[in-house]
Amino acid sequence: MKKASLTLDPAFRIGAVDPRVRGSFVEHLGRCVYGGIYEPDHPGADEDGFRTDVLDLTRELGVTTVRYPGGNFVSGYQWEDAIGPRAERPRRLDLAWKTLETNEVGVDEFAAWCRKAGVEPMMAVNLGTRGVQEAAALVEYCNHPAGTYWSDLRVKYGAKDPHDIKIWCLGNEMDGPWQIAHKTARDYGILANQTAKAMRLVDPGLELVACGSSSRRMPTFGSWEAEVLEHTYDVVDYVSLHSYYRPNNGDFASFLASGVDMDAMIESVIATCDYVKAKTRSKKSINLSYDEWNVWYHVPGDEREWVTGPALFEDQYSLADAVVVGSLLNSLLRRADRVTMACFAQLVNVIAPMTTVPGGPAYRQSTFHPMRLAFQYGTGSTLRVEPTGPLVDTPDFGPVAQLDCTATLDEENGAAAVFAVNRSLTEPLLVEVDVRALRGARAVEHVALSGEDRDAANTAEQPDRVAPKVQDAPVVEDGTLRFELAPMSYNVVRLATAR
Repeated sequence: MKKASLTLDPAFRIGAVDPRVRGSFVEHLGRCVYGGIYEPDHPGADEDGFRTDVLDLTRELGVTTVRYPGGNFVSGYQWEDAIGPRAERPRRLDLAWKTLETNEVGVDEFAAWCRKAGVEPMMAVNLGTRGVQEAAALVEYCNHPAGTYWSDLRVKYGAKDPHDIKIWCLGNEMDGPWQIAHKTARDYGILANQTAKAMRLVDPGLELVACGSSSRRMPTFGSWEAEVLEHTYDVVDYVSLHSYYRPNNGDFASFLASGVDMDAMIESVIATCDYVKAKTRSKKSINLSYDEWNVWYHVPGDEREWVTGPALFEDQYSLADAVVVGSLLNSLLRRADRVTMACFAQLVNVIAPMTTVPGGPAYRQSTFHPMRLAFQYGTGSTLRVEPTGPLVDTPDFGPVAQLDCTATLDEENGAAAVFAVNRSLTEPLLVEVDVRALRGARAVEHVALSGEDRDAANTAEQPDRVAPKVQDAPVVEDGTLRFELAPMSYNVVRLATAR
């Protein structure tokens, strides 16, 4: 059996893992809102129409932040339509997804859902068809205590206390020609700068995210970030990144190495941010908000137009998809020093880790499991592990490491975790970890997502076909932790350490 090795040493820390990397995304798209988080006729719905099974799964998953309401949807959204008595809210054509928006769920309902789920809201403003005034008014509505037009309207509609939303996205994917009223980097940068200043006049405590490129494959990638940040560097805190992956033409070798592309995008955007920092002689650093990422097969689904909540992009995720999601989680953890927010897209039904049956149950997709494991055990600080070992050949990326690995150390709780992906489709791998620098290290558990059928998936009838399984207990001997990885597998090995 081939072997890979790495070292865990508290002296080599990359950065503290920000809880906000455990974020998700709820967009008015398909059945994410209507039929996902909100289904008032469901037998398990609460008094506000929210599905309690989706709330339970959200809490189980460990999500900390949720981005809303888009996505492409936000670039044509009029937030004022979705406040006040539901019977008086207008129905609008959503041009982004060619659906009918009833506006039954708006910012007040979303804020209420966040409180129930125990998550922090992350709000996006429309910088496609709208701009400075509308964004500042939304901040006033959400965050100002009372005594003004918009804040008093919020109180009138039942929300006496401010929603106190602190994270705001300045538009969405404004580089994309598919975006309603998309813009050049210059035009967007000027508008984002002006909008950010106005929003902060209403609430100086906001954290703002500028739109980065919607993909590393965009022809303007790099130059877009550089020009946008030259206009906005002093008024924003983050720049966004978006990436989606799928196997092309049956190339699963490259698909399993998708994290290589995510790593490259992260490093490129960090370099661009730091270039603008040097050019503008700024003293602050811009961090990264990877606020859309996932596996996405672009399955269209229900292609009817101008209906509410059609079944769009409801991918059924396989074991292979779950392993890739685990590898992407490794990439996010690996740069914990700069990737301080992230949102997998989306939370429910639409390219999501959980799926609901109308009027029926909700179940975990295969991708739910690596997220839950990484969110639960990827705490504390990320360690630099520098693994060595065999390579596997891929058509898209050339030779890549068979072992994709990162590790975290949570000294406060006396815990460490190794997150390991075997990228080989056929070859197992022995991993040896030098843990001599971890005082009192002992192995606790090894759980893995693996199997012989890479296409295995969960369904409402078989909701646990793909699920993590406890492996043979690893042992620490003479300061070395040893464990085996099955081919095409995602693994979490947990250790206890002296506090």
